[in-house]
Amino acid sequence: MLTDITLGQYFPGNSPVHQLDPRTKIIAVLLIISAVLLATNYLAYSLILLFVLGVTWLSSIPFIMVAKSVKPLWMIILLTLIIHFFSTPGVTIVSLGPLTLTQEGVRQGTLMAARLVLLIVVSSLLTFTTSPIALTDAIERLLKPFQKIGLPAHELAMMMTIALRFIPTLLDETDRIMKAQASRGADFTSGNIIKRSKNMIPLLVPLFVSAFRRADELATAMEARCYRGGEKRTRMRELAFSGRDMAAFTLVLALFGILVTLRLLLGGALPVG
Repeated sequence: MLTDITLGQYFPGNSPVHQLDPRTKIIAVLLIISAVLLATNYLAYSLILLFVLGVTWLSSIPFIMVAKSVKPLWMIILLTLIIHFFSTPGVTIVSLGPLTLTQEGVRQGTLMAARLVLLIVVSSLLTFTTSPIALTDAIERLLKPFQKIGLPAHELAMMMTIALRFIPTLLDETDRIMKAQASRGADFTSGNIIKRSKNMIPLLVPLFVSAFRRADELATAMEARCYRGGEKRTRMRELAFSGRDMAAFTLVLALFGILVTLRLLLGGALPVG
């Protein structure tokens, strides 16, 4: 159940995608997300899908793991489909009482669901192929120019990475506590919403205690290692761009340029929401 959630997990490997500079991957993900938001037709989404499938294959990440990244939000995706199917005016396909399924609704719902899936998968591929330490260094380096206006780049990058890193840990802890409480007779599935909310108390209290304990242990470990933030901090592995990064960046820019051209030539606006 909760252990199926793959958000924030890192899968070590030596694939071409793993070997890319993390800054390249972050910028590429931002460009692809922008491309997804610009896409308004099946051709554009097909190009992005082919690109994502190619990256997944190059990364050697099992497709089943990529599919699991979408699983936690399947209800939202299904709700998006239903809302667009029956709320978009157009040519009627079938009428079900007050609800009318239209051709335009099917198109908009399919494209919006595809948008959500692609956004989730692209973001997951970044964490699948990039270690938390590499992500921290990359985010810090990308935010470094903003230090001139007082932005604490290192501290912000560290907080973001720690939060991302502890998502799988807290999910495992939640699953463990739920099984322990269920073995003691706790019921998290039956009853109305008020009863279910009350039944969550035996889960939330130990989960918060565990989270605060882990935070305290992490702070103690960082202090024991004389951690003092990013000031005069050195790294065992310095980030450096290579020809591989330039090739990947050029490919992503080409995809982005093609999708922008398609948007200008074919036009069309895809409603958001």
